[in-house]
Amino acid sequence: MVKITYVEHDGTEHTIDAIPGRSIMENAVKNALPGILAECGGSCICGTCRIYLDAEWLQKMNAPAANELAILEFVEENKADARLSCQIKVTEAMDGLTVRMPEKQYA
Repeated sequence: MVKITYVEHDGTEHTIDAIPGRSIMENAVKNALPGILAECGGSCICGTCRIYLDAEWLQKMNAPAANELAILEFVEENKADARLSCQIKVTEAMDGLTVRMPEKQYA
């Protein structure tokens, strides 16, 4: 298992044992974590699974595809460190990852 810590906007932390091969979003939903709505179920069309990653982790992730970047352009609070958690598959190398969630997810 891979330990991932999800941090809510208010600083509340949730550390889970994530399953490699599932997305960061799928792992959050399967563990009933607050803050990840995932309204489209991981189809990269709604932007309700937005997370923020520290710079060191951004460099280790796959680059966002054009469709992910297009969705991120239209969400509020879009920042350079934003990603859609449905588009990042968990790997063993992500053990210790911390993701931060926005105050609100917008559909």
